[in-house]
Amino acid sequence: MNATIQTAKSRFSRFATSVSLIAAGVLLFAGMASAHVTVKPSVSQPNAWETYTLKVPVEKNIPTTKVALKIPKEVVFKQYEPVPDWKVATEKDSSGKVTTVTWTTEKDGIQAGQYQRFSFVAQNADQNTAAPWDAFQYYSDGSIVEWTGDEGSKNPHSITEITADATSATPAPAADSGHDSAGTAAGHTSTDAAKDSSSPAPASNNAVEATPAASAPASSAAQTTALVLSIIAVVLGAAAVGIALKRRK
Repeated sequence: MNATIQTAKSRFSRFATSVSLIAAGVLLFAGMASAHVTVKPSVSQPNAWETYTLKVPVEKNIPTTKVALKIPKEVVFKQYEPVPDWKVATEKDSSGKVTTVTWTTEKDGIQAGQYQRFSFVAQNADQNTAAPWDAFQYYSDGSIVEWTGDEGSKNPHSITEITADATSATPAPAADSGHDSAGTAAGHTSTDAAKDSSSPAPASNNAVEATPAASAPASSAAQTTALVLSIIAVVLGAAAVGIALKRRK
């Protein structure tokens, strides 16, 4: 009888260890999956002056000190919201359209376990399309994480569906006052943007101040629910084994 009990205890111990490792793996995977660099909202209307928010979490144990965002050809960059201790610079193509926006800091940066939001206004294309957001995350050790992959990849980029069916934004008036063709405030160049990063961006009468922190896609809620149910199932399974062993004693 004692040998049987010892064998059962040994099996239960191994089972409990396996359960712990599985649970830890599930939690670790969930944490990594939610730590992507993203641009929201994921849905917007054609021709809308949308307030987009770039969210940059830190996955490593070292800080992020620079973030570069490629502006999709489907949208026109207009203004940015200044963030303390972060400088902003833009790159433009031959037509003067902003193609890349870069946020850089010489301070502590975004620390491990933290995230930072960078908001800006852009005008959407006037027709239904999809705008992919390629982002490049620079760490203090010189390493770069490229968020340029397709959905389902290790480092996916965000995509905003520009569709007339969207209800999260309101199209701006057709008139464009106080802005140049490059999309920054009138009279400002990319160098000016970097110098003025500590000053509030000029207000735009046309800009649509949509809620920057748009709700996460339904898939995120579903993943969270699945994770919670999985953990509950693991706990209940372990409890059932423990009760069975006690009854055998």
